[in-house]
Amino acid sequence: MSKIGVGLIGCGGISLQNHLPGLAMCSDVAVVALCDTDPQTLERARSQTGLQAVFTDYHELLKREDVQAVLVATPNVVHAELVCAAIKAGKHVFCEKPIAMNYAEARHMHQLAERANIRHMTAFTYRFVPAMRYMAHLIKQGAVGQPYHFRSCRLQDWGTRNIGWRQIKKLAGTGELGDMLSHRIDYSHLLIGGMTRLVANTKQFHEMRDGKPSDLEDWVTILADYSVGATGVLESTKVATGRGESAHSQDYVEVNGQEGSIVFQLEQPHQLQIAKKGEKSLKVCSLPRDFLTWPGSSRDPSAGDPLFSFRYDQSFEFIDAIRNQRPCTPSFYDGALAQGVMDAAIQSAAEGRWVEIGHLEQELREK
Repeated sequence: MSKIGVGLIGCGGISLQNHLPGLAMCSDVAVVALCDTDPQTLERARSQTGLQAVFTDYHELLKREDVQAVLVATPNVVHAELVCAAIKAGKHVFCEKPIAMNYAEARHMHQLAERANIRHMTAFTYRFVPAMRYMAHLIKQGAVGQPYHFRSCRLQDWGTRNIGWRQIKKLAGTGELGDMLSHRIDYSHLLIGGMTRLVANTKQFHEMRDGKPSDLEDWVTILADYSVGATGVLESTKVATGRGESAHSQDYVEVNGQEGSIVFQLEQPHQLQIAKKGEKSLKVCSLPRDFLTWPGSSRDPSAGDPLFSFRYDQSFEFIDAIRNQRPCTPSFYDGALAQGVMDAAIQSAAEGRWVEIGHLEQELREK
């Protein structure tokens, strides 16, 4: 194929602001069709793209021969249905996180995609932050030695504003857990590996947002043990007053090990803070140029806002994996593993106890 035809299923803000610009940077891609159940959202996307192949029924989009791949960016409740239909239609699939409403759905999606031999990718966007990539590289090279601790802290101030379907359990499944902490769960898997057990808690502070009911948690925390012997503390909230939103709020990750410590902060996407054994303070470390963009990406790291432009590299990864018939990173495996942790966190919070999850990685590797 000369160009890879992509269809967007779900044409809201995440597609228009993140995915369309990223796909536009891939010279061998053509966005050829749009689908959304909301006519106004669909019309806005049609107007922005100039495309005439627009649908309110995803089955019509999946019938098109010029669509080789689909990007799913809809409310979580329909992810599994859409993804499985796309796989059965022979399409490569990139799905927003969390990829499912529960672990059983996510595992099925992963198995189905593997058996169909299509490319499958989970939108764990922050893996593409240059500093996170370099942090993972350094830890893999042994910079911290034996890991002792993983900790992450995501603090935002969303106040009581309406966040649409994301505040409705039957549409989203979870609140802050799936929305923001899922990324940090994935950070920990990337940096130090899988968890063996966890205990979690959640809390809802606002039952109404701008006059609309909300039935999901605003805050979540997980205390975990990892297979490498490390401990983990993960916290995320929408109600940290005065902390701001998006990239201009705290997204902090630290790994301490026998030989050193490394700190990542999203607000500084091109640098890390590092301390080696015997040193008494962290020192700022700039990134090598090779880590400023995803391998093979033509994106100019000096162009655009570095707090947002890294997001476009995930589109390149998806398309490059299709072109070269190789696995995507991160894949549905990573999405399902995070979902398994999320399910265990929900169970732990409900039952007030530790939950064992050491079986998840092996289970997901089984065909």
